[in-house]
Amino acid sequence: MAGDTGHTAHAPFTSRALEIIRAIPRGKVSSYGQVAAMAGHPGSARQVVRILHTLSDSAHLPWHRVINILGGISLPEGGGLELQKRLLESEGVKVSKDGRIDLDRHAWSPR
Repeated sequence: MAGDTGHTAHAPFTSRALEIIRAIPRGKVSSYGQVAAMAGHPGSARQVVRILHTLSDSAHLPWHRVINILGGISLPEGGGLELQKRLLESEGVKVSKDGRIDLDRHAWSPR
């Protein structure tokens, strides 16, 4: 990849996933699989994980709003869980001690 110039051309799936992640509003969450499906590739949740891992900083993504399909934070304790929990809570998302989010209340439904 071309790096941090901001002019990197991305594959269509990556570009669409970036748009979707950026569109998740404050106080709402989406799952990796939901982002993949909305980007036209159901079953590509791991690709979304990779996009978040490699591009969150340089693309200024609200990475903390993407969680697992069970409504939980996938990052481990000491490896990002606390930061993601803090960022979500700063937006009004209630997160349990074990990193679970009430999807009935906070799931993003773009349509």
